Amino acid sequence: MRHLGLDLGTKTLGIAISDINEIIASPLTTLKFVSMNDKVIDELKDIVLNRNVEKIVLGLPKNMNNTIGPRAEATIEFKKILENKLNIKIDLMDERLTTKEAESILINADMSRKKRKKVIDQMAAVIILQNYLNRRSNQNGKNWRRKECFYCYRR
Repeated sequence: MRHLGLDLGTKTLGIAISDINEIIASPLTTLKFVSMNDKVIDELKDIVLNRNVEKIVLGLPKNMNNTIGPRAEATIEFKKILENKLNIKIDLMDERLTTKEAESILINADMSRKKRKKVIDQMAAVIILQNYLNRRSNQNGKNWRRKECFYCYRR
């Protein structure tokens, strides 16, 4: 079974995908949009169908004090739209500080600012999805699985 990880921004949607064994999350693509419309939903639908995705993990941008702000409300609304249009299970995953973590990883990899800008949303989606996969494997007692994102290993 494959999972998609989504990092919803105001103008972009970072997408990551798991391997079929649900161990490793990898970056897939970034969709750019002016407003959330059916074109973005259709592109997601194509990915879900073509990649045999059975579940989506959507990052929920809570405030640092654990409250729900405007961005989180927009994300919850996006979740409802996706569930209606795609007919797929969607789990929310706390995504606080994932973009900062993604940026730190890319800086440590000595990636230029221009290249970072192109992949930061995908990397945040990878972190969201990898955290979800790790949490699930721990809950299921499968501690043999890797606990780090494939792209996150540091020397």
